Formats: sequence, C-alpha cells, structure tokens
Amino acid sequence: MTYDVLGAGALDYVPCRYGRSKLLFRGPERRLDAPYVAFLGGTATYGKFIKNPFPALVESGLGVNCINFGIANAGVDVLLNDGFLCDACCRADATVVQIIGAQNLSNRFYTVHPRRNDRFVTASNLLTSIYPEVDFAEFHFNKHMLSRLYNVSQERFVAVRNEVQTAWLARMKLLLKKVTGKVVLVWFADHGPLPEEKQCIDPATARSPLFITREMIEDLVSHAAAYAEVVVTPEAMAAGTEGMVFSQMEAMAAAEMLGPRAHAELSQKLGPILQDLV
Repeated sequence: MTYDVLGAGALDYVPCRYGRSKLLFRGPERRLDAPYVAFLGGTATYGKFIKNPFPALVESGLGVNCINFGIANAGVDVLLNDGFLCDACCRADATVVQIIGAQNLSNRFYTVHPRRNDRFVTASNLLTSIYPEVDFAEFHFNKHMLSRLYNVSQERFVAVRNEVQTAWLARMKLLLKKVTGKVVLVWFADHGPLPEEKQCIDPATARSPLFITREMIEDLVSHAAAYAEVVVTPEAMAAGTEGMVFSQMEAMAAAEMLGPRAHAELSQKLGPILQDLV
C-alpha cells in the first residue's frame, strides 16, 4: 500500500470535466480534437485504486490517445443518458464498452439516482405491492435493497431479477445503437459469464457483473465490432491488492477490486483488437 500527500495514501485521480457534461471523469484531461479511443464503463474502467488502469496501459501500446470515461459505480443509465458521452464516443476512432452489472438502472420496480446509479431512490407501486412487508425507506443502495428482497422471498425475487435483466439488455442495445462507430464489448471479471440458471443467488454475495448471463452477452455481441472476454488468471487474483494505491479506510473496498496485474491482462487482450480497428 502506498501513502502520499493526499492523506493516508489515497490515490489522486486528477478529476476533470469535459464539455457540457455534469459528470466528473478521471484525469488528467485529454484532448478531444485529436484521434482517440473512448473507454466507457464502471469502476474497473475508471480504475479505482489503480495507478495505471487498462485504458492507460492500452494507450502505451497503441500509440493513440485513450480517454477514460469510466465512472465509479456506474450503471447503463448514466452512460446512455449523458449527451456528451454519446457524442464523444461517436467521434472516437473506436469505443471500448465494459460490461457492467444490471442492478444499477431504473426500471419498472425501482428508480436509481441519475448520475450515481448505485444509489436507490424509490420503489414503484408495483414493487411495494409485491413486497408489502418491506420498508423501502431504509435503503440507500440498490444492492442492499435487492439482497433484502432476495432474502425475504426468493420466489418473488425472480420477477425483480428478470425485470432488471430485461431493462439492462434493452438499454445496452440502445447504447450500442447510439454509439455509431466501432464498439468493442469487454467482459472483465474473475469468472466467465454464468448461464441463466445460476443467476438466482443473493446479490450481496454474487460476483460482478451482477445478473449478466452468457445468453444476454450472446444477444449483444452482434451489435458490436468485437468482443473481448477476459477472465482474470489465478496468478493475478492471488496478487490481491499488490500495487494498488489506497488509504487504510479504503482497504476493504480495494480488496474487492481487480488489481494491476488483472488490468495488464486485459490491456494485452485489447491491444491487438484495437490495432485492427484503428
């Protein structure tokens, strides 16, 4: 673990803004008037606790500017609804889209914060009618809420899971349609995509990306120029937080993230794919 002047070892992400977007992105700010590859995604793309996340590593080998538009804890909603992001990706030579979990998006059952998609806002009348015994006022985060619903009734939870999966797939297809250039879809996890029958488990203990099945990805692949499936090696997983930068208060969160060796494995997979596209 590294300690520096930012207080107890926290990593300086040099946050910046682009254009008219209200979102804060990882810096340093990059030029948009030269050729570039855009990277859309969640916490892994942003590179939480990682000094050189995979977009930076890809740039080193590719020789083309790689702009990190990853957003910590993002859901598809924030990627899809920010006008600047879609415009910037359409102008890119290629766009890499990380496959992120389905829990952090608004749907018929619940609403999430428009920019901080992991934050639970409110339950719909439909959801409260299905779970009348649950007090939704106590929830601040989607995953906590979903875990409670699962533990109250696994049978009723199937309808909730199916809804968020359906909403995720529809919105991902819309995102890929709006990004008019070449898109590379990326699976980046410590396991491969699971089949549908293995998805009904407690969200609190499920592995990320939550609720995404092999069947859902197969449905998406035809909408992209390429697909990269990177299952992190046991060696990279065994490295744990080695090389990560975090404070003592962030240690538990850092332990749940894929580390620098995993990011290096992804960059090695993406490099040749992007060389062919740009």
